[in-house]
Amino acid sequence: MHEPPARVRALLRRSTAAAGLLLLTIATVIAARPAEACDICAIYSATDVAEEKTGVRLGFAEQYTHFTSEQLNGKDQPNPYGEHLYSSNTQLFGGYQFNKWIGVQLNVPILYRSWRRVLEDGDIQESTRASIGDIALVANLLAYDALWDNSIFRFTLLGGLKLPTGNADFLAEELEEEDPGDEEPASVKHGGEHHGTYQSGVHGHDLAFGSGSVDGIVGYTLYWSYYRFFMTAAMQYKATTEGSFDYQFANDLTWLGGPNYYLLLDHDYALSMGASLSGETKGLDTQKGQRLDDTGITALYVGPAIDFAWESALSAEIAADLPVVQNNTAYQIVPDFRLRAALVWRF
Repeated sequence: MHEPPARVRALLRRSTAAAGLLLLTIATVIAARPAEACDICAIYSATDVAEEKTGVRLGFAEQYTHFTSEQLNGKDQPNPYGEHLYSSNTQLFGGYQFNKWIGVQLNVPILYRSWRRVLEDGDIQESTRASIGDIALVANLLAYDALWDNSIFRFTLLGGLKLPTGNADFLAEELEEEDPGDEEPASVKHGGEHHGTYQSGVHGHDLAFGSGSVDGIVGYTLYWSYYRFFMTAAMQYKATTEGSFDYQFANDLTWLGGPNYYLLLDHDYALSMGASLSGETKGLDTQKGQRLDDTGITALYVGPAIDFAWESALSAEIAADLPVVQNNTAYQIVPDFRLRAALVWRF
């Protein structure tokens, strides 16, 4: 077995970690319902980029989620009135790496939503809004780091808080639904005429920009490489508290990972491509102690991801997620696909 040149091993040590940074499973929280396979709960964490370089890091990450499919207990349903939700979560973040082992990061989400839905009174509502969501503060600790001739292994722990900075007013709509699981469908009014009955899949908890709660986050990221092949894995668990309008989002478990391969590997840059496997599982939200049966989901996504790293200063990612499993409770609108991108500068 031939040992790679020292300069190549050095490059592997600093640039192969770029894949780890893009683990969107460090999902903490931004403020709205995470039931749609982490539409806006995902928080971007750049913990593994050039871990030997201390100092400031800045960047942004984008996740766009496209919702037009509706399901009842995991089974596809017709969408005759064109209900949809187009959701963009743009995260601006800044962090500081004190040394190789410890760093912190602050994320500020800017949320944009455009939707069409049937209201409780049967009217059809179309609207677009944007606002700041719930910010999150996350710390990372490099728990284990090993370098062999042809391989790298790294294990990082994460923990933090989500703070109630986003607007949670849409959660007030849930108070109007005495029994959301058994409510009668609305008689839809369109063009001044009634067109039968229809139950909406877009609810107040889908549209809220904040939760009004302080939530805790714990998780990890794992990275292992062998020559040009590498694997990533990450998990995050969010423990929630009761927030605005006596509403409490359910605790949420998310994960992400997959195999990757370096297509290009030079002294100054690296380009890799791989498969991304991600998912989420959560239970039922509660309000005033009552469970809301249209908020639980277990979802699994697969898709391609491309990463680029330039020395230890710049990292970029673009990825797509396509659903292969979406088992939801009651009646919900669910994603058709997600697109993700990120750019990180280290100084």
